[in-house]
Amino acid sequence: MILYARFAAYVNDALDALEGEGVLTRGIERGAVAVEPPRDPAHGDLATNAAMVLAKRAGTNPRALAEAIAAKLGALNEVTSVEVAGPGFINLWLARGVWEAELETILADAGDYGRSAMGDGQMVNVEYVSANPTGPMHMGHCRGAVVGDALAAVLEHAGYRVTREYYVNDAGGQVDVLARSAHLRYRQALGEEIGEIPEGLYPGDYLIPVGQKLAAEHGDGFVGKPESEWLALFRTEAVAAMLVMIKADLALLGIHHDLFSSEAELQAEGKPEAAEAWLRARDLVYDGMLEAPKGETPEDWEPVELPLFRATRFGDDQDRPIRKSDGSWTYFGADLAYHFQKAQSADQLIDIWGADHAGTVKRIKAAVAALTEGKTPFDVKLVQMVRLLRAGEPVKMSKRAGNFVTLADVVNEVGKDVVRFTMLTRKADAQMDFDFAKVVEASKDNPVFYVQYAHARIRSLHRRAKEEGLSLPGDADLSLLDADELDLVKLAAQFPRIVEGAASAHEPHRIAFYLGDLAAAFHAQWNKGNDDPEKRFLVAQNPDLTRARLELADGIGQIVRNGLALMGVEAVEEMQ
Repeated sequence: MILYARFAAYVNDALDALEGEGVLTRGIERGAVAVEPPRDPAHGDLATNAAMVLAKRAGTNPRALAEAIAAKLGALNEVTSVEVAGPGFINLWLARGVWEAELETILADAGDYGRSAMGDGQMVNVEYVSANPTGPMHMGHCRGAVVGDALAAVLEHAGYRVTREYYVNDAGGQVDVLARSAHLRYRQALGEEIGEIPEGLYPGDYLIPVGQKLAAEHGDGFVGKPESEWLALFRTEAVAAMLVMIKADLALLGIHHDLFSSEAELQAEGKPEAAEAWLRARDLVYDGMLEAPKGETPEDWEPVELPLFRATRFGDDQDRPIRKSDGSWTYFGADLAYHFQKAQSADQLIDIWGADHAGTVKRIKAAVAALTEGKTPFDVKLVQMVRLLRAGEPVKMSKRAGNFVTLADVVNEVGKDVVRFTMLTRKADAQMDFDFAKVVEASKDNPVFYVQYAHARIRSLHRRAKEEGLSLPGDADLSLLDADELDLVKLAAQFPRIVEGAASAHEPHRIAFYLGDLAAAFHAQWNKGNDDPEKRFLVAQNPDLTRARLELADGIGQIVRNGLALMGVEAVEEMQ
């Protein structure tokens, strides 16, 4: 059991004992009780709010309850001191042996350190990227792709089972435009001079090989023919080609989805009709008139009876149409059916969307609440766009893509690990600048470099010890570590709770933030050796101390590797 979970269990045992003694009312909900490091290290190693959150419901004074809990916790062998602070916070100081044992646990558990059973095997569907299949991935897709993939990894580390899903929007008007664009390139491949790409079609050169393949397979059989004869075929072929390209682009980032769900197949299988029928049977879809647009009403607006989902029953601002006046499905209607399908095989649903979809969050949350009868938690994480810069100046568009910068171009220039780490250095809903010069800068202001440099320094220690011919004892005497070095262990020991916090909040950037703090603390300890040779990790005249410090460094390095692995980033052995 990880350290923080173990002490949470001790607090729980103390509360059980107080219930048995009649000091605490039985059966009070304890979900808000937490054990965490205090903000100020001077206030101890751990703190709990148990008395603060339980006293009111127990009808007692929080400080008095805190004193009773503190007496129980103070009797533990692992606790050296307990303090009741302020109105009822409980601060604990732990024996150094606790931290020495935790360092040994980090090294023994290795890549599994930080795993927990918090998720209890629940199935979580994480949908991310889901870009229209009309071209290669661009940097507008990149941040959501990384956030979704890292979140999936964090959830798995926290004990959830995860399905990584990509929803292919291949049933809308944009794929008809794709098919017409492919037909133009098909004619070009057969020798026709097409000139400038007409406005309204996709101009990127990425469609040239698609047209060539269609020409090789079908000859000139679709030249000069009405659209009705080739549109469906070209749409299918072009979408398939785009998905191959999209998967290849995502692979450059180390991203592989478990499931690609097709909107066209969803509709062909009658899933929207099934969802509508399910909702109508519960009086959650009715035929009614949309309200007139707010403000000045357009001259061509006229009321039309449409099937409307009772979204307002579930917190939305207005009821929403699921079909258009011609009977085809609205985007919302198809999306509603898609989420109905996902919920059949998941305990939780998480969608990673671009910030431009903010206006649709409320309605789809209403739909999921209705379709799952409120039983399936559903979260939408909005991801802000990334502004690409080169030495502070906006980056020019890609010729190959036609009107945007491709993800492949960026990954090929700076590398997968730099891209992935950088995408997680800010909260997903915060604006981000990606400056090609700064993300590869070798300075402490660049978190990618700073964390990787910490790991490279750690990995260099054994090589240097060998080069210097240091003879080290087999087992480390961790009692030789001083207070500052133990503080590093205490920070490393927070990793499991950071993982659980990131999983609970659906915020994988917390891992990057934590690694930045850990790297800074390690570098600070390392730099002490610049002024005092006795503070160096390798002290030739003291092999016992060197062995203890090497074990400390190895533990920090393991945490860095574990955190980077959750981010999909490889830890470097040495800096180039």
